[in-house]
Amino acid sequence: MTFSRRATARLLLRPIEAADWPEIHRYMSDPEVTAWLPEGLLDEAAAQAFAARHASDEAEALAVLSRDGGEFVGHMVFHPWFGARTHEVGWVIARPHQGRGYATEAAQALLAHAFETLRCHRVIATCQPQNPASWRVMEKLGMRREAHFRAGLLRPSGEWWDEYFYAILADEYFARAGRAAGASH
Repeated sequence: MTFSRRATARLLLRPIEAADWPEIHRYMSDPEVTAWLPEGLLDEAAAQAFAARHASDEAEALAVLSRDGGEFVGHMVFHPWFGARTHEVGWVIARPHQGRGYATEAAQALLAHAFETLRCHRVIATCQPQNPASWRVMEKLGMRREAHFRAGLLRPSGEWWDEYFYAILADEYFARAGRAAGASH
């Protein structure tokens, strides 16, 4: 992953460490938190594997901690997508921390990193139509809904989910920030 650490007003985003697995298991074993995640619930072994995988060079997720006390808030998905100069962003926030704007705040930091540091052309995000909390975050970020894929995502259970596809382009990001793409920060 091309990300080390970034602080926001209330959060610290950092690489996941293998020792984070108990914290990850705490919220990833909550059916309300994982209801919209294709992988579903994580047992202890799966949480350990998740933390180990993301503590490696193949990391596609970052830990999100509160700046005041270092409490584990959740994690952010952030990785190259198959399109050129395109990254995907996503979020999983522990239930006690939901509804506080943490996903939006952390995602804004990742958008800044994507466009200002990595010089991405585009950042995408997806969610299910039945998850308005997630698509509202995307809209707060200035992302636009580009597609509604009907029965486009197969879950391990065999159930087919609809999926919304959102994106924001570099020019749109910089316009929202009030400066031209490539301008000094």
